[in-house]
Amino acid sequence: MDLAGRKGLVLGIANERSIAYGCAKAMREAGAELAVTYLNEKAEPHVRPLAEALGARLVLPLDVTREGAMEAVFAEIEAAWGGLDFALHSIAYCPMADLHGRITDASREGFLEAMDISVHSFLRMARLAEPLMTRGEFAERSGALLTMSYYGAEKVVEHYNVMGPVKAALESCVRYMAAELGPRNIRVHAISPGPIATRAASGIAHFDELMERVRAESPENRLVSIEEVGRVATFLASEAASGMTGTVTYVDAGASIVD
Repeated sequence: MDLAGRKGLVLGIANERSIAYGCAKAMREAGAELAVTYLNEKAEPHVRPLAEALGARLVLPLDVTREGAMEAVFAEIEAAWGGLDFALHSIAYCPMADLHGRITDASREGFLEAMDISVHSFLRMARLAEPLMTRGEFAERSGALLTMSYYGAEKVVEHYNVMGPVKAALESCVRYMAAELGPRNIRVHAISPGPIATRAASGIAHFDELMERVRAESPENRLVSIEEVGRVATFLASEAASGMTGTVTYVDAGASIVD
């Protein structure tokens, strides 16, 4: 779980309750040097103090819907570091009307927007990270690409709606990317946390009821924390997980094993 000397990019911190922040904090505590992004000027005052507390060398704007925005982030990383060891993607979005409606009724525009922001942005991140993750080709050191999924990708979760197929697509991309990037010694993983009260999750209808149900029915009879997710992300980014790729790792107090 040692990330000393490693450099990583974290996408998706919105505030101190974000899963991405839990991951960034754990990675920093393991010795990593970080680059952190924020969505826009409105988000910057919430993210920059957290990034500065983590000692992030780079704090950069990134709206993945803006043409060239992702490329600009990676240009800054290449200029500052010349390489990259890991990148964590914790970004998802669906227009509220489609998120709260039936999957059968999903609009074309809403479905495409959800796929673009939640899935294709991960592919774009990986494509730009690949040429910077070269150290693993010549040494006992692999690159790692991580993203966040949810159990609704595998089973029907009430009120998760269009995000179920979206996360299923994300998990499939993880497997295909792991196969493609394995020869470059780049590992690809999805982490599937249980329900956590983040700002993004608040948009899911009846989310409080979902959390209470998981708390009652999971084998450990509890919810998980962003710190616990962060420790798993740190493990997957480290050489302790060098023999693993293409996985979906559940961090949910066992909720995913219960029918």
